[in-house]
Order: sequence, then structure tokens, then C-alpha cells
Amino acid sequence: MNFKLLKKIAGTPGIPGFEQKIRTLITQELSGRVDSITTDVMGNLVATRGNGDTCVMFAAHMDEIGLLATYIDDQGFIRFHTLGGFDARTLFAQRVTVLGKKNLPGVIGGKPAHVLTDEEKKKTPSPDDLFVDVGLPVDKVKEFVPVGTPIVRDRSCIEMGDMVTGKALDNRISVYALIETIREAVVPSGITLHAVFTVQEEVGLRGVRVAAERLKPVIGIALDITIANDIPGVAAQKKITELGKGPAVKIMDGSVISSPQLVSHIESIAESDNIPLQREVLTAGGTDTPAMQYLTGVGAHVACISVPTRYVHSTVETASKSDIDQSVELTKSVVATLDSFAGPFPG
Repeated sequence: MNFKLLKKIAGTPGIPGFEQKIRTLITQELSGRVDSITTDVMGNLVATRGNGDTCVMFAAHMDEIGLLATYIDDQGFIRFHTLGGFDARTLFAQRVTVLGKKNLPGVIGGKPAHVLTDEEKKKTPSPDDLFVDVGLPVDKVKEFVPVGTPIVRDRSCIEMGDMVTGKALDNRISVYALIETIREAVVPSGITLHAVFTVQEEVGLRGVRVAAERLKPVIGIALDITIANDIPGVAAQKKITELGKGPAVKIMDGSVISSPQLVSHIESIAESDNIPLQREVLTAGGTDTPAMQYLTGVGAHVACISVPTRYVHSTVETASKSDIDQSVELTKSVVATLDSFAGPFPG
């Protein structure tokens, strides 16, 4: 695994609607390695290889959950709105970077435990109770931080034993995997392969709908993370996936049921290449997958290759190095065998 590249991808800011910096990095990594790179009005980055009759779309969302400044009080504390699904317990006492006219380091503060009432101690904290402190007087804060300024969590990706851990591994792991795939995979002659790095997935699959409607793929495969609940206190039937046992192929989640034919095709490739593969059945949540299947009326065969991840939507998301490596190898093999997928296709 190219950890240096993964760390750079995970550390580059890009909350929903503000993906410019991560899009620039991806463009730089793919320059000269694909046939074309385009960006649509929504902000999706489309890297294309091949010029065949069969249109295939791989999608990995490049946005990360984050915050947006909504108000600055008389003391210079910044109130914020969350973009994406946050557990407020993971927000308190975190470091952030406020991406204003001048980038400012900050911390998310709230009442310390010493002054909470007994009733307050029983409650789950709300983002409304928290604020960002950048350590400057109010006039300076208002000068540098207009309302609507994006705020990103400040936590580096590090290696930890056989794992990697940090913020934004959802979904920068898959951005990494798709970069490696589109650069290295063998694309069959009858295929046009679009690697789409989508925007605003964390706030409702907004970018992928635009891309799918325009490209109209007949096969759509999302790359994303999935929950690994292989931790103490979780019943065996609730684990979903486990770290170190290979990537997963999505059978279903709360938004989609994958095409059985495409799932079987991916499983057969994993078996022939000796890549361990888990089956993902998640009864809630969702990825970019349904937008390629039915949300835009495209009607593609769809599936999702997922990387098991612990502590999702926190600053300590954790994944296995071997699972990441194997997800790249599996995705490359899927690309190389796209011409052998039988369908069925209409007509």
C-alpha cells in the first residue's frame, strides 16, 4: 500500500460542497495516466479510459463530513452546522482547521464535566451546545471567518500496527483505491470506463445523481467503506464485516439491493484471484450505489466494493492495510474482466 499517498488524500480538506482541494489533488495524481479528465458543473471529477460501446461507471465520493460556520458571538466563538452524519459525542474537544480568508487552527469546546448538572450529564451532547474556539478576539474572527466558512477536523492519518487510522477514511480509502485502479487496470477494448470522484455524498448522494444521469452507465460499481462492528460488546450477528478478512461486496444496505448477477461476477473473480471477500448486508445507511441503479432512472447493474472500517464518522476511523490492498487488487481485476460480464442486458 502506498501509505504516503493515502495519508495525503485523507489529510486534504473537502467537506460537502467544498471539495476543490481534494479534487485538485486527484487531478494531479491522474494527470497523464488517463485518456481524459473533466469536471462537471456539480463538481464531480470524471477520469476516463477507453472508448468502447459499453459504458461503465465506478464511483467513489471525495467529500468528508465537516462543519460550516453559521454565527460568531460577541466573544469570538464560532457556532456551526454539521454537514453529514455526526455523532456529537465525537465532536467535543477535537481540533479543527477553519478554512477562512486565513486558515485558523481551532478546537471544539463546550462545558467541562466539572460544571455539568446531573441532568446534563445524562444527556447526549448536541452540536448546538458546542462551538469552535480559535483563540482570537471577535474582530479578528469576523475578519477571517465569514458566515458559511467550511471547517474540517484536524487529525492526521497514521499507521497503527496492521491498521491505518485517522479522519476521513470514509471515503478517502476508496478515493485512493479508485486512483490506483484507474491508473493501473487493464481496460478491455469494448469498454469505456469512467472513474467518477463524486461530491456531496454525505449530504444525500447529490453529486453521483448528476454524473449517472449524464454518463448513463450500464454497469455501476461504487467504492466505499462499510461498518466493521468487530469490537467488544457487539453481538456476532451485528458485526456486518470484520477487519483483516478482506474487502466486502455489498448485498444490500438501507438504500439499495445490488444486482445479484454482478455480485456473483465479483465473487467469482475474487475466488479465481484468491482474494478473501466478505458479504455485506447492512440494514441502514447508503452509498453512491443507488443513484446508478434507480434514483436517476438509469437502470444499471450495480454493486459496491466496500472496505471494512471501525469507528465510522469519527476522527479515529480504522481500517486494515491488507483489506485496502485487496480492495485495489479486486477492483483492478473486476475492470479487466468487465467484457465477460453477461448481464442480462435489455435487448
